[in-house]
Amino acid sequence: METTSNLLKQRREKADSLAEAGVTLFSNSFKAPSPIADILPQGARLVAEGHDESGHCYRVAGRVMSMRKFGKAAFFHVQDASERIQVYARRDLLGEDVYSLFKKWDVGDIVGVEGSLFKTKTGELSMEARSLTMITKSLRPLPEKFHGLTDVETRYRQRYLDLIVNPESREVFKKRVEIIRLIREFLNNRGYMEVETPMMQPVPGGATAKPFRTHHNALDMDLYLRIAPELYLKRLLVGGFEKVFEINRNFRNEGLSTRHNPEFTMLEFYQAYSTYHDLMDLTEEMISWLAHEVTGSMEITYQGMAVNLAPPWLRLTMDESLVHIAGLDPAILADDAAVMALAREKGIKLQPDAGPGKAKTELFELLVEEQLINPTFITSYPTEVSPLARRNEQDPNVTDRFELFITGREIANAFSELNDPIDQLQRFQKQIDERGTDEEVHPVLDRDYVRALEYGMPSAAGEGIGIDRLVMLLTDSPSIRDVILFPHMKPETGE
Repeated sequence: METTSNLLKQRREKADSLAEAGVTLFSNSFKAPSPIADILPQGARLVAEGHDESGHCYRVAGRVMSMRKFGKAAFFHVQDASERIQVYARRDLLGEDVYSLFKKWDVGDIVGVEGSLFKTKTGELSMEARSLTMITKSLRPLPEKFHGLTDVETRYRQRYLDLIVNPESREVFKKRVEIIRLIREFLNNRGYMEVETPMMQPVPGGATAKPFRTHHNALDMDLYLRIAPELYLKRLLVGGFEKVFEINRNFRNEGLSTRHNPEFTMLEFYQAYSTYHDLMDLTEEMISWLAHEVTGSMEITYQGMAVNLAPPWLRLTMDESLVHIAGLDPAILADDAAVMALAREKGIKLQPDAGPGKAKTELFELLVEEQLINPTFITSYPTEVSPLARRNEQDPNVTDRFELFITGREIANAFSELNDPIDQLQRFQKQIDERGTDEEVHPVLDRDYVRALEYGMPSAAGEGIGIDRLVMLLTDSPSIRDVILFPHMKPETGE
């Protein structure tokens, strides 16, 4: 097998030879090609070995994906953003001079073709080239044609290469675009207004996470890349907008995994005069509709697991899930000391200031979460782990909150919003007082947000949905890196 350096040398020599013959290697003269996908239906009426007698000349442009040369003729495939088509190049039709230059083309070159349609003996629709144009000479070879690009690290690091050679990868990202478009359509049709909030914030808030810090020179102040837009979106409820949403980029300075990337996309939406029950109904409707629009069915398969997204979805309180799924004794859950003891017995490490609510949440994550394959709403989260959620009026130890789990992972988080500024200030202060060495709890509270609440925020409910995880689910992708075009990677060795 030829080494990469030899192949690069050969490519450069071909490029030099073409340039010496007067060929523009990086031209901008080929205009108005037709999408290949629009041309393919034109061949439906042709039979094997049949030619289009209309005399119409089609123009396509794209990347050469395969090449078979036979001396006086050659077949090659051209791929654009929409499809690919086979091209037949004949020396006697193109002329000796053009054909001799064509023989120096390589797989990977971006070219323009003009020609008529015909079908080969095997029935493959093809173009018979009447003229050929070099648009961009590729100086690097594509991965070996029979194996494609299978190394996942190379696919993530060199996404441009992955998109060239792996059609399934292109389809994932086309579906991602479609999913986001449909989410906008769904919310716009229900009266939501799309807004934009700051990505650089003076006080990080809206979630518990370690932020990225930067510095603004002109203002001589530190700013933080947002970990969530929540507190700004709720300021808009104070201002009088009653239904708002944002599809936003968030940044969290934490580890990477198949479910986590430091930069990720969230949908957050807020609705005045609503409760978390209303958002459960809306979420169930939206995601089941999305699944049907994107996949054609509400019954999908994710990594070998059958998942039924058809409503209605299961709804359990956290305590009910620990009893019915984890098999815990209800008497233990009613006894704060017993819950704390059970958590430690299960190997859960609790901070000294952690209470039974934190212990119960950790037990849920350990014993229940991965078993929630079909969509399940878990409600009544402990107040201790829900600093922004409204306390339940019947039981102040829990909040009016839900998280949605599908295939054992969190997809959405929502709650009836806390709009009592006194309670909110106390909870912020309690978090700071008990922060200790936890870098995810922010040392400064957002006093302007409390001030906004003091002007009065209507009763409301809000929700965040992880777009990346939702795309993973609807495209059967095992890793978040499969659905983010340019995921964060460690530097290449020697870089």
